[in-house]
Amino acid sequence: MRNIAFILPRRKFSYVRRLLAILLPGLLLLTACGGSTAEPEPTSVSAGETAKFDSLKLTDNGDKKAPGVEFTKPLEVAEPTVKVITEGSGETVKANQVANISVLALNGKDGSMLEDTFPNEPEPLELNEELKTGSEVIYNAFVGARVGSSLALAVPGQAAAAGGEAQPTQLLVIKVISAEDIAPVLEKPEGEAITPPAGLPKVTENGEGIPEINVEGVAAPTALVSQDLIKGNGATVKETDTLTVNYVGVTLAGGTKFDSSFDRGEPASFPLTGVIKGWTQGLAGKTVGSRVLLVIPKDLAYGEAGQGEAKGDLVFVVDILGAK
Repeated sequence: MRNIAFILPRRKFSYVRRLLAILLPGLLLLTACGGSTAEPEPTSVSAGETAKFDSLKLTDNGDKKAPGVEFTKPLEVAEPTVKVITEGSGETVKANQVANISVLALNGKDGSMLEDTFPNEPEPLELNEELKTGSEVIYNAFVGARVGSSLALAVPGQAAAAGGEAQPTQLLVIKVISAEDIAPVLEKPEGEAITPPAGLPKVTENGEGIPEINVEGVAAPTALVSQDLIKGNGATVKETDTLTVNYVGVTLAGGTKFDSSFDRGEPASFPLTGVIKGWTQGLAGKTVGSRVLLVIPKDLAYGEAGQGEAKGDLVFVVDILGAK
């Protein structure tokens, strides 16, 4: 079976994810100052040409509005450079936490704004071993910083490609809005069993605890159905979250199984903004630990054409094991 995270149409990635995808290859080449970084540093570690930030001044405008930024132009760096510019007064950000951040991206040549995420909800940056391995510089800049701190990250410009234009240095001002522990991923749903109303597909478990769906006699849905079978006690899922789930999907017409993470033997992880509308709308607002029955009209799935064996109205059972 194909993983639903790949077969479902994807939407726009968050700015943080796009940023890291661009930065990480270059940051792998940079070594942070301060000696060995095998263990998390007690304070944020600067790296690169930090003297280039001497003229940088920030005016704080709160958590929902980008700071005022002044610096000598043009700002040019030959290597990625990162430093805490203003230190917050909150708790120290620790390894294996999620730092919720807002980003203001500026053109280093003239100071013009490239992107501003401050008016939006903060975006999560998970300070885990994956980030540490991919970019120890970024990891060590955030681990040890205090909540409320503003970091500056300068990204070198790029020479003009054939027929294109040169890209100037980018200056990113990143504010740490909050930090929180990463919730553990569950092995199975945990919570209160809920008796669903009549008329929905029947869900049972086989001897291994894997859900099985019986669609016999179920009418075509006129609207999305999102029914808890187990009501979890964990955090409420946001539409912007990345979920870890186990699931099985069948067609309403005939009950043909077309996808199952259970059959692959491992959960799937994907951003909730990157799946079909029936999943996005049906899982946002649910809680971690829940088992959810989704009955999805075809217009909230793959439309008239379908995708592979996933045709027409679809039925899923989804176990929400984690969200971040």
